[in-house]
Amino acid sequence: MPRWSPIKSPLNRRIASLMVAMLLSACGGGESTSSAGPDPLVEDFGIAYVRQPVPEMDTADVREPATFQAGGDLIYRDLASPVAKERNITERVTGGMGDVKDVEASFDGSRLLFALRLPDIEGADPEDQPTWNLWEYEIATDTLSRVIASDIIAEEGQDVAPHYLPDNRIIFSSTRQRAAGAILIDEGKPQFAALDEDENEPAMVLHIIDEIRQNITQVSFNQSHDLDPIVLTNGEIVFSRWDNAGNSSAINLYKMNPDGSQLRLLYGAASHDTGTNGATIQFLQPRELPDGEIAVLIKPFTGNNQGGDIVAIDVNNYVENTQPTSANLGALAGPAQVSRSFGEVRTDDQPSPAGRFNTFYPLWDGTDRALITWSQCRMTDGTLILPCTDQTIADPALLEAPPLYSVYLYDFGDNTQRPVFTPQEGMFYRDVVATQPRTLPTIVFDAVPGVDVDQVLVDENVGILHIASVYDFDSQYNALGGPAADLSMLADPQQILADQRPARFLRLVKAVSLPDDTIVNLMGANFGPNRSLGMREILGYAPIEPDGSVRVKVPANVPFTISVLDKEGRRIGQRHDNWLQLRAGEVMNCSGCHDPASGMSHGNPNAFAPLNTGAPFDGYTFPNTEAAFFADAGDTMAQARTRIDPTALTPSVDIFYDDVWTDEVASGRLKDTSFSYLYADLDPVVTAPASTNCQSNWNYLCRIIINYETGIHPIWGVDRGPVDTCINCHTNADMAGADRIPDAQLDLTDGISDQNANHFKSYRELLFGDNVQELDAMGNLVDTLVQATDGNGNPLFLLDQNGNQILDVNGNPIPVMVTIPASPPMSAAGALSSPRFFNIFAPGGTHAGRLTTAELKLIAEWLDIGAQYYNNPFDVPP
Repeated sequence: MPRWSPIKSPLNRRIASLMVAMLLSACGGGESTSSAGPDPLVEDFGIAYVRQPVPEMDTADVREPATFQAGGDLIYRDLASPVAKERNITERVTGGMGDVKDVEASFDGSRLLFALRLPDIEGADPEDQPTWNLWEYEIATDTLSRVIASDIIAEEGQDVAPHYLPDNRIIFSSTRQRAAGAILIDEGKPQFAALDEDENEPAMVLHIIDEIRQNITQVSFNQSHDLDPIVLTNGEIVFSRWDNAGNSSAINLYKMNPDGSQLRLLYGAASHDTGTNGATIQFLQPRELPDGEIAVLIKPFTGNNQGGDIVAIDVNNYVENTQPTSANLGALAGPAQVSRSFGEVRTDDQPSPAGRFNTFYPLWDGTDRALITWSQCRMTDGTLILPCTDQTIADPALLEAPPLYSVYLYDFGDNTQRPVFTPQEGMFYRDVVATQPRTLPTIVFDAVPGVDVDQVLVDENVGILHIASVYDFDSQYNALGGPAADLSMLADPQQILADQRPARFLRLVKAVSLPDDTIVNLMGANFGPNRSLGMREILGYAPIEPDGSVRVKVPANVPFTISVLDKEGRRIGQRHDNWLQLRAGEVMNCSGCHDPASGMSHGNPNAFAPLNTGAPFDGYTFPNTEAAFFADAGDTMAQARTRIDPTALTPSVDIFYDDVWTDEVASGRLKDTSFSYLYADLDPVVTAPASTNCQSNWNYLCRIIINYETGIHPIWGVDRGPVDTCINCHTNADMAGADRIPDAQLDLTDGISDQNANHFKSYRELLFGDNVQELDAMGNLVDTLVQATDGNGNPLFLLDQNGNQILDVNGNPIPVMVTIPASPPMSAAGALSSPRFFNIFAPGGTHAGRLTTAELKLIAEWLDIGAQYYNNPFDVPP
């Protein structure tokens, strides 16, 4: 539905065009707007921008970066002046029917870099249409060329949002997913471009093409889009990431090195309610300002005529709008965000008195100015265009007029803007840049194996994750329900037994790439009860040391997340809904965990000081522990253990516990009892979810893949004797085939569900609501019916249209009968959210000992990752 009303006649368009000059000042939120000649300070360099027709409908969505709108071209002016002649750079290849976006200028001002898509091919299938390609324009020679010369390679993906690196490489966003595709092949799957987590279009992630424009390397591994990368003065990359895992959906600012290492949240996870009157906004189009702050365009995912407000963010002192860095706690309170607009720019669904910005480009000439594309606020009755005033905005007969984005020079200091040229009705100007030379940023070189990173780790294709303590919640000790008063008590085996420590293991969980329906036609039934969880694989497990620290190898170049587990291998706490990544050889250090209910951000390493500061000096022995694991200064227990015993870095698909810490003499007690949960201990009728090789020798390709039909359902049929075999009691038929009421109203036998033909009935019985059943007078299994009652407990009867009771043949009122819901014993929220199932198997429970510890651990991990029906799309039947 359009958010504005089109102007109906050519005459009215001319009238509206004549009004533009008169309205410039009136629509600037009361601020002065000069229409004088060009600013002499910007006549020394040119400007470039995109010009295209205003779209008929305001349907743009920032989550759909591959959207094509015909008619976009790149325009260049030698001077930022109304008298400078326009030069249409791209019409020679687009014919005026292509599209251009994401314009950047080289640091020396001699070249332009942008994404261009050629016109649609009439009659061609979608997969045969042109893709977005990277193009480069050399201003002095008027030379236009595609960055990737090969037609075949250029069309392998959608390439957008390019930006020059200081070493002349280019970082850009693309659906190519080069490294992810190679991993798919290593996993035995076909290579494809994985869809975003909304399953709408292939995910665009960051890649780099080298200076000779031949070799392409993937450097980010999000499951949804990574967009608009820029290079900071210090050489680091900042970009907008769509965090879309689980129930999250927000675009935040992230930072990393150009090679993809040291990826971390920069800003925004807890600041999305900072729009007008608390409206939800996203952080888009980051640009570094000369003072070191980051300016962004804040706007919703959709609407607002593709416009928003320019906000400067003090990312050096804040991690969120009202959350300072740990170094500034108690000294600063915010806000971190400050609007740089010249009036009231609204980011909700109401007309914006000071208009809206579409793009901006800071100038680095010491003048505190920027080039902007801006549309003034206008209202229309469908015939005439009127300026925005309190009266016209409040008039219900008026709607927002179509946007009138044009290019202006904006002075942040005195809140004035000069039109570079007169806006044109029906035309949309955006993506403006200046070809102004500026200082080259610092070059951050890619890590060199054997020099900057461990060659052995690179050869194994792994990195290392180190968490200082999972009991560290935002710099505060969280006992997680255990008896220890602090970390020192927790880590001391003389004071705390292993069974008294709530956090025992770390689970590494990997996202599963999903193909489009031309490869596998997935439906909702192929996922779990919560489709937003997608499909998940488990990479492995590692022990958590007594101080809460853990240090473990993680496969490189895969999106992963973590879960903290109790002794039974059940997740404690909420799911971690942000994808992490490690490059080969990289070491990631995290201070601890986070309480999502706190309202504070956690992913930025400057957010909180670590609670676990490690050993006080070299050669330190942790109290009452084995002296063999002596620590260097600053070592956590995990660092000390894995330094002395590097094999402890390797995760396992099974769970093992051995007490390597307790010194029996010093602590005055025996070591804690060893135990394990092994897939090898599963009954042969249950398909082990990890290969035999991975069970004995973990490597970066090991995956735990749990499908319900082969990995969980067979457990119910394992022969445990006449009393303990699950399906002997949890069945709807007796030995003679006659109907019976399943024990606990739970039927776990084979067969297709009558609720969903794509599921086994046992899956539905365990996870979805059902009705209580009974045997009728004929011995048939039927739903139990009871008389319905109102809110006060009064019985209900059938009524006619006049509200009178309907009587049966005997003159008695007819009761309203309803079924009785039966709650499922399991929850896809996780094992600890499924107490009705697990409690009966606990010591003292009615089913204690009937399932093995290996089986219970398998069921727990399956529930923890989402209770999906399939966790491999290529296991789904065609």
